[in-house]
Amino acid sequence: MQSTFVEHELPNGLRIVCEVMPRVSSAAIGFGARTGSRHEAPPEHGVSHFLEHMCFKGTAMRTCREINVGFDELGSIYNAFTSKEYTVYYGWVPSGRTAEQLELLADMMRPGLPAEGFETERKVILEEIAMGDDSFEHCVSDFLHRVVFDGHPLAHEILGEKESIETLPRDCMVQYHRQRYAADNMLLVAAGAVEPEAIFAAAGRHCGDWERSTNGDLSTSPPTLNLSGVHKKQVDKFQQQSVVLLFPSVQGVHPDEESIEAFTSLFGGGNSRCYWNIVQKGICTQAGGVWLAYEDCGMMALYADGEPERCDDMLAALREQAELVQREGFGADEVKRVKNKRRTQLALEGENPRTRFMHVMDDLVDRDAVRTSAARLAAVDAVNERTIAEHLERYPITGEGLLLSVGPRDWP
Repeated sequence: MQSTFVEHELPNGLRIVCEVMPRVSSAAIGFGARTGSRHEAPPEHGVSHFLEHMCFKGTAMRTCREINVGFDELGSIYNAFTSKEYTVYYGWVPSGRTAEQLELLADMMRPGLPAEGFETERKVILEEIAMGDDSFEHCVSDFLHRVVFDGHPLAHEILGEKESIETLPRDCMVQYHRQRYAADNMLLVAAGAVEPEAIFAAAGRHCGDWERSTNGDLSTSPPTLNLSGVHKKQVDKFQQQSVVLLFPSVQGVHPDEESIEAFTSLFGGGNSRCYWNIVQKGICTQAGGVWLAYEDCGMMALYADGEPERCDDMLAALREQAELVQREGFGADEVKRVKNKRRTQLALEGENPRTRFMHVMDDLVDRDAVRTSAARLAAVDAVNERTIAEHLERYPITGEGLLLSVGPRDWP
């Protein structure tokens, strides 16, 4: 039996979407705020992620300990995360505990922001920033975004910078929360063994007095992408080098989405072109393609990581595979293999309330509409070697592109 969607909106603008999943005995429920690092002004870089932490530090009704112990008392598997475009909080509980989980999460969405907890968490985030500086992958991603989105908020690091976190005043967070966590800028999603009418009623009790936004349009302007030239960052503390080629692609919501997913698997996943023709030949330790997509822009990144002395070989190998795929495409057998894996992945995810919670939340944020698991599978079925080739015709991965280099070697 297929799942069903039921939607409701409170008078204050809070949108609620429930996916009723027959034959499961648990439910995932949580809130999403349409806010992330791209919505921050320069003096408040990192405030979205900092606020996510503070929502666990206490409310008018609960202490920090009571919040965290409360999740365990419900048997909840819970978490929260902040991205460049939205922030999510959720708990996954047995079917009889959804009302209690909703009440706890709703309380957290109106945090007390205690001064002592604020200073404690400031130190925690500064430690996270220091740890990020020691991560090679983080260093590459941060440099990539700063180059491509120079001058736009998407260039901002989600954690913020050391200087912005050290100086961020509590009053700034209070104002940011009031503006960005307004009822009409938030979503409530539940998936699994849920009774929609009970969810709607509980949301009315616990969220009905939340205020609407008084700031009008809370969106940000689209960026102008820098996808040409050569940019390099020499970092002596790492032992490996990353070589990245970037080309224009589509934004996050696009009809080509599954064809792009198939391409990235074919180009750089297991048993991919890069695996057999670059990695297995000893040219580098890993190579592939990543689709980096946001609500109003996107790009395709082809990358190779390996020994600094082999930068020229890595770049040549990446360009060779890209030109071959652009010219000849992929074979039907290759496409069939990645589609089979994608079908299995979606089938398993479609049976998991926590994963379906994230699918629904992503759909609401990205496309303002929801898709069933069956609709996602149908999109996979529509992919073939021709649809991938047609996408590459519209968004080629050959030519100069933008070349990035990060690592200990001053190259090129």
